[in-house]
Amino acid sequence: MLENVVVVGGYRTYIGKENGIYRHIPAEKLGGHILHKLSENYGEPDLVLAGNAVGAGGNIGRLMSLEAGIPEEVPAFTIDSQCSSGLEAIVMAVAKIRSGQQQVVFAGGAESSSTAPRRRVSENHPEYQGDETYTAAKFSPGEWRQDAMLRGAEKTAKMSNISREILDHWALRSHELAAKARDSKILEDIILPLGVEKECDQGIRQAMSKEFIRKIPPLYENGVTTAANACGTQDGAAFVVLCTESYAKKKGWKPWLRYVDMVEVAGNPEMPPLLVNKALEKLFEKTGRKPEEIAAYECNEAFAVIDELFAKKYPACVPAYNACGGALAYGHPYGATGGILTLHLAKRLQQCMENDVYGVNAIAAAGGQGTAILWKKVWEE
Repeated sequence: MLENVVVVGGYRTYIGKENGIYRHIPAEKLGGHILHKLSENYGEPDLVLAGNAVGAGGNIGRLMSLEAGIPEEVPAFTIDSQCSSGLEAIVMAVAKIRSGQQQVVFAGGAESSSTAPRRRVSENHPEYQGDETYTAAKFSPGEWRQDAMLRGAEKTAKMSNISREILDHWALRSHELAAKARDSKILEDIILPLGVEKECDQGIRQAMSKEFIRKIPPLYENGVTTAANACGTQDGAAFVVLCTESYAKKKGWKPWLRYVDMVEVAGNPEMPPLLVNKALEKLFEKTGRKPEEIAAYECNEAFAVIDELFAKKYPACVPAYNACGGALAYGHPYGATGGILTLHLAKRLQQCMENDVYGVNAIAAAGGQGTAILWKKVWEE
């Protein structure tokens, strides 16, 4: 019989804007900062799994682990599934633990858009265009565009007849809820500062207004996608500690979340925003859970069109959706996002008076893929 896997702890950094508070701190140091603290609190893990999408390569997860001072005998690996990299790292950690291969795994990820390398296509490549550099990888055959994700959001919104006014509403909601969460300090004990000047979640704008957001020009002619209703590129790190429930009890660690099930889906690579709902639908079908039974949703709102698609399909669930704000406010440090969502979900479920409650994480990724995890609250005071 497979043992239950639980999350027993974790931290994230603040989330800094690209070229902001963490502009001189590379991803391995952001991730290493979190991993070092976790190793102090929980001892050395059996394995480190780190999501990363735009780093320098070379198994940056291993570099993070070494930066953290984790013994060199502990293996570490890097997962790149773009936006869902950190959540996939957690999925893989669960699989390793349930299969009996590992006992304690630190999983999550880190990203530094500020220090990400600028790449150049090889002269041997058929799409070589001189010395022009790029940051976004090629996500599907055919045309290679650096704004492929933005175009995908625009295409999805137009296909779904979603107006700019609706998208802007979701952006305002995200900032308002994120500011409220910050002011209430609900997330304070999962944030581990690095000690830099003016450290905070830089993307949150408490004074965001309809008047201000209306003045922001669309990114495309006659378009609905703007810099406000699309997430920013950020720097940050987030990791959680996973182990079996029996091992947590043996060590005296109080579980936060119990893993229930997960799904992975794929679809149109030109319209990734569709994959959040597709993943949720498959998760509910697989587990038999009803959408309205979920006490908290933490879905990566890389674009406001994802929010509106969710609201159209699950209108009764909107109050439970991203109630601490989402990526439209915080930003989206790609490899770290899965860990961030998991930590935010744990804190939200902690606020529930009932014990028999469930939460969901879901992310749509570049290239048209989606991942969703169902968790159950086991947070005990």
